[in-house]
Amino acid sequence: MSKTIIIDPVTRIEGHAKISIYLDDQGEVNEARFHVGEFRGFEKFCEGRPFWEMPALTSRICGICPVSHLIASSKTGDQLLAVKIPAAAEKLRRMINLAQITQSHALSFFHLSSPDLIFGWDGDPKTRNVFGLIAADPDLARGGIRLRKFGQDIIKILGSQKVHPAWSIPGGVRSPLTKEGQTYIKEGLPEAKNTVKNALSLFKKILDSHQEEVAVFGNFPSLYLGLIGESGAWEHYGGILRMIDSHGNIVGDRLDPNNYREFLGEKLQEDSYLKSPYYKLFGETGVYRVGPLARLNICEHFGTEAADQELIEYRQRHGRIVQASFVYHHARLIEILGSLERIERMIDDPDLFSNRLQAEAGVNQTEAVGVSEAPRGTLFHHYQVDENGLLKKINLVIATGQNNFAINRTVTQIAKHYIHGETVAEGILNRVEAGVRNYDPCLSCSTHAVGQMPMILQLISPDGSLVKEIRRDS
Repeated sequence: MSKTIIIDPVTRIEGHAKISIYLDDQGEVNEARFHVGEFRGFEKFCEGRPFWEMPALTSRICGICPVSHLIASSKTGDQLLAVKIPAAAEKLRRMINLAQITQSHALSFFHLSSPDLIFGWDGDPKTRNVFGLIAADPDLARGGIRLRKFGQDIIKILGSQKVHPAWSIPGGVRSPLTKEGQTYIKEGLPEAKNTVKNALSLFKKILDSHQEEVAVFGNFPSLYLGLIGESGAWEHYGGILRMIDSHGNIVGDRLDPNNYREFLGEKLQEDSYLKSPYYKLFGETGVYRVGPLARLNICEHFGTEAADQELIEYRQRHGRIVQASFVYHHARLIEILGSLERIERMIDDPDLFSNRLQAEAGVNQTEAVGVSEAPRGTLFHHYQVDENGLLKKINLVIATGQNNFAINRTVTQIAKHYIHGETVAEGILNRVEAGVRNYDPCLSCSTHAVGQMPMILQLISPDGSLVKEIRRDS
């Protein structure tokens, strides 16, 4: 009799989702599916609003990554105005985006993923969380909390608030860096860099004992999409858009974001509200990944001293093009280090204190696409407006959606490796969940659970009727 195992909710992610694992009559896994059941509807209810409001509105999609939508939306607005923003405004946008990458990656590694790495997949769920981490390793936990706080503090210094800042706007930004803010950032950088260097040392030790996870937690060939600087450097704001294959060959270069519909398709799933983009040149088999793993695969170098040294070792360990999704964790830590170094490199730039921050214009184009790198990957905002700047149509291509095919392949690979028969331990289900956490998905919500997850085991007859249900509540 075929059976279905349901993990609901998937814990320690941003948002609400579940996983269905479908077994055959012999208890072997046929397939696993990642379902996103929440629906927000931002694309629809923003219709009719002035596009000038969109950076502030779309930053409210999520409490974890508001800056990502703020930047992508502002860049779309720049194009609708048909302006080149002042150099000072671009530098300030870059700084706040680097702070966003820092705080978001710190949350992912220290708060959401490190409990598994420290306590093990089969550890007690009552302590396998950030509170257990605080008790077991207060220095590690404190460092992670303070590192995230530092990133959020930079966002507040520039944007006036840590969450949902309405600071970046079409045509530029509202205010410059202050001298007080500069002093705070300079004083906090040494501790922040030391924290991430310690985390890198810890994770490299963990890697030595987690080669099975490297092999089966989403290890498969795919394409990779991301921004890259003109010199081949790691990029997060400007540069060019590139797609490479699993061998490092460029399959799409200088891709025009305004024509993204020509090279990206979006498949709707019957069992999820999360869309599944793919690279059209290869049809629906054109699965690609975005985010830290993709960005480090695409770039030639990071462009800062310590991050480049870490990148060399990273490639010695994992290869030039990394296919193992478990290595997303390693890539995130390198990106934090490089982001902090870039902030340090630019902190004394006099342009950051300039009052030449906005380019003013009216509506000069009625359609535009803005793109930037969110912590989780490449983010597209596509707006169509009328002559008065009122939105007629919006499409948002979210990083987590672009990883959706890969996430489904990952949970299937893990489930097939570990599940053989009807008896499934909680630690095995946690491994399947961890496959999702590799990608640090953001499901348009900042809620995540702590402690033991609820689990439902349903026995389904061949005709689809429910025979028996076993429920474990949290």
